[in-house]
Amino acid sequence: MFLLFAHVTILAAAAAPAAPVVHFLLGVLVHIASLRLLFLTGLFLALAVSAQARKHETGFLDRTVSLQGAAFKYQVFVPDDWSPRQKWPIILFLHGAGERGSDGLVQTEVGIGEAIRKGRARFPAVIVMPQCAKDNWWTTAKMEDMALASLAAATKEFKGDPSRTYLTGISMGGYGTWDIAMHHPNLFAAIVPVCGGITASPSLKQKYPELAKKAYADEPKSYAEVAGKIGKTPVWIFHGADDPTVSPENSRKMFAALKAEDGNVHYTEYPGVGHESWHKAYAEPELMTWLLAQKLL
Repeated sequence: MFLLFAHVTILAAAAAPAAPVVHFLLGVLVHIASLRLLFLTGLFLALAVSAQARKHETGFLDRTVSLQGAAFKYQVFVPDDWSPRQKWPIILFLHGAGERGSDGLVQTEVGIGEAIRKGRARFPAVIVMPQCAKDNWWTTAKMEDMALASLAAATKEFKGDPSRTYLTGISMGGYGTWDIAMHHPNLFAAIVPVCGGITASPSLKQKYPELAKKAYADEPKSYAEVAGKIGKTPVWIFHGADDPTVSPENSRKMFAALKAEDGNVHYTEYPGVGHESWHKAYAEPELMTWLLAQKLL
């Protein structure tokens, strides 16, 4: 009995020094587990940040382009499902005279920008909206260069497809659409001028003196000249039949001239509609389908 008690006592004495070691090892394991948890948490956060970084900006985005020492603000609409893994159709939109300025915003409130806000899913394209400076016109050389510079910058940044590049504009921008398309016949896969023209009435010239410098004379050879330069570029023209600002005769005569050139042209005239025919034009169910189906060869 004494021997058994002595043996247990010896074993207990031998085991006693091991307790601090066990506690130490447990502490090390807990510390390793904590470090591992911190590492995994950091890795998760890094992956989350990386995923967020890969989620590209979409919607209406502010951009600036520099030209001849001056900075011009413009807007780009980027579709919600935009991805850099593919090329995108890209549309250049030219606003009307009332949206001229330098804030880089107001040009999105009228015309195609307004239509996008009413149903952005209908516009699966990158849309570039430059802003014409005050007391300028889209048909002046500097504003034309600025619009095309904005288009080029957006094409590069947002993977625009050069073979699916389009041009549209309203009122003053309709004049700009005809003018830019005429001077760059191989740049656009299709154009959509809305309530624009190439000639100006005396009242319009008086209201916008700068237009008088660029407007064509209202005679058959003027329309034939522009139609010849537009060539086979697909065109869909829109105008209101009761437009008091820009006569629908501008669009009627351009339509006839393009038809005479065997051009690919459509014309829609809205009875009872005044100058703001862009509301109906950009709401046309078939417009975007037709437009995005056009492609440069």
